[in-house]
Amino acid sequence: MYIFIQHWSFKRKLPKQTFAAALVTLLFTNLTCIAQVDSNFHIYLLMGQSNMSGRGVITAKFKEAPSNRILSLDKEGQWIIAKHPLHFDKAIAGVGPGLMFAQEMLKSTGKEVKIGLVPCAVGGTSINKWRTGAYDTRTNTHPYDDALVRIKRAMQSGIIKGVIWHQGESDQHDVRDYLPKLKELVSNIRTLVQNPSLPFVVGELGRYNDAYEAINMEIRQVKTQLPVIDVVSTRGLKDIGDHTHFDSISATKLGKRYAAAMNKQNRLLAKKGKQSLP
Repeated sequence: MYIFIQHWSFKRKLPKQTFAAALVTLLFTNLTCIAQVDSNFHIYLLMGQSNMSGRGVITAKFKEAPSNRILSLDKEGQWIIAKHPLHFDKAIAGVGPGLMFAQEMLKSTGKEVKIGLVPCAVGGTSINKWRTGAYDTRTNTHPYDDALVRIKRAMQSGIIKGVIWHQGESDQHDVRDYLPKLKELVSNIRTLVQNPSLPFVVGELGRYNDAYEAINMEIRQVKTQLPVIDVVSTRGLKDIGDHTHFDSISATKLGKRYAAAMNKQNRLLAKKGKQSLP
């Protein structure tokens, strides 16, 4: 192995002991970083706006952490035992689809596998905010750029296995460019994680609101235009009374649908001799 170190301080002649110590420290640091990437830590990205974040009421039924094998990346970038609310975009964050999604994905893995969730959704954001440099004034965030930081942090610990996306309520009045922008997002995330076959599952907006049908028509088209992507139906799901957000039970059902679609994509990849990892 050859190691090349370029730094101004090494232009000066150093004692052999000092140089050897520097090399040992460098090697140990690199090996430690490599060791931290656990192939049995399956990580999923939760992206979109408020219905991915969750606005369902956290009743006693939804308060407990379902498994110590399901972790979530918190606001500070630390892995913690996952429970509702997973997100922290707004104080009203509640029950969303992510936790049940993880529970279902855990059922299809071996006992050595842990599931990691990376909450990235930001309520009220349009697809235009999910691009490099875009700033959301209402939440004082850069949704896409902030997500990239969190994704890169997560990649130090495990393998990014897929993305679930729920967004579009903020784009219902102008759907003309929604599909190309969504396709661009999918491509950008796959490039970031260096996996062109990364499974990506998109959720329909709630069918309880007829105003969402135009954008749902755009959403349904994405699986015909990109590989390793699926769309989950929201048929039969209910809102909390505002014609916008899923109630807790419906958000949970949606999480199961996301997991079924993700497992379907993984089976298709397996048949093709591919894996949902770089």
